[in-house]
Amino acid sequence: MVCAIGFEGSANKIGIGIIRDGQVLANVRKTYITPPGEGFLPKETAKHHREVVIGLVKEALEVAKISSNEIDVVCYTKGPGMAPPLLVCAIVARTVSLLWKKPLIGVNHCIGHIEMGRFITNAKNPTILYVSGGNTQVIAYSNKRYRIFGETIDIAIGNCLDRFARIIKLSNDPSPGYNIEQMAKKGTKFVSLPYVVKGMDVSFSGILSHIEQIADPSKQKQKKKKTEEPEEEYSHADLCFSLQETIFAMLVEITERAMAHCESQEVLICGGVGCNKRLQEMMEIMCKERGGHLFATDERYCIDNGLMIAHTGAEMFKSGTRMDYEDSTVTQRFRTDEVLVTWRDD
Repeated sequence: MVCAIGFEGSANKIGIGIIRDGQVLANVRKTYITPPGEGFLPKETAKHHREVVIGLVKEALEVAKISSNEIDVVCYTKGPGMAPPLLVCAIVARTVSLLWKKPLIGVNHCIGHIEMGRFITNAKNPTILYVSGGNTQVIAYSNKRYRIFGETIDIAIGNCLDRFARIIKLSNDPSPGYNIEQMAKKGTKFVSLPYVVKGMDVSFSGILSHIEQIADPSKQKQKKKKTEEPEEEYSHADLCFSLQETIFAMLVEITERAMAHCESQEVLICGGVGCNKRLQEMMEIMCKERGGHLFATDERYCIDNGLMIAHTGAEMFKSGTRMDYEDSTVTQRFRTDEVLVTWRDD
């Protein structure tokens, strides 16, 4: 039996999770929320994490009803992510490791999402759609690596949604993406937007620029001539609806192509955007048409959390992975396919 504590703080959420031999003991989290129309900056986000992390450690131990002596390994997010928030978690994890005299393991954030999804849903060997604020990838496991079949060539899908939420001044509480999802349910008109799939890759920056001009015509570089007929007006709900339908359709297309290539009958959606019910609905339709099955989780495990780091770190630790204290660094760019998956034998 291995009891692991995990520290996650790669973006605006800081979470601490504790797991023991596959049993979830604690999964606590706090989110840095900014005013409507504003994003979260690295420096301020790190400050938030510093202010709440000690209280979260105490809360996690209280919820788990264990003492620090029962922890076998301390795990933290090594990357990818924003450097200042990552550093806060790494420093706290190092300190806890030294104080408690426990080994330390750095975990890839993306792998953490994947392994958490597999653990919660019992998916065996699915084609994985990993969608979050900082990442968009279609992934499949093969020969001890999670291979990237396709990804965004510019901004991540979560970043696209967050930035559009800022354009139309949606609240960041509980998250911009969630509020776009709710507003999209009220949309009645579909706005034609660029659909950008390039092989197995996708692009979102052009779509964002296009829909921004529709939402705020004053930002267009060239003023329309007076002789031109006025364009149809769309509500913010219409734009949210249209944006979701377009970019989710792009994701379904490349995921289906990866399924066909891998001869897979399973799809696992993970990452913060994976909570979106409309994305899950569209993906499930595709899976059923292929005779496949969709696996997805709710916000407890989809959104960044410390439990995914604890679980993945525990699997790494049980498979023999060890880390020297001198190697307990962080990196903003830590590719999914850089990690040797020592804990899987299939």
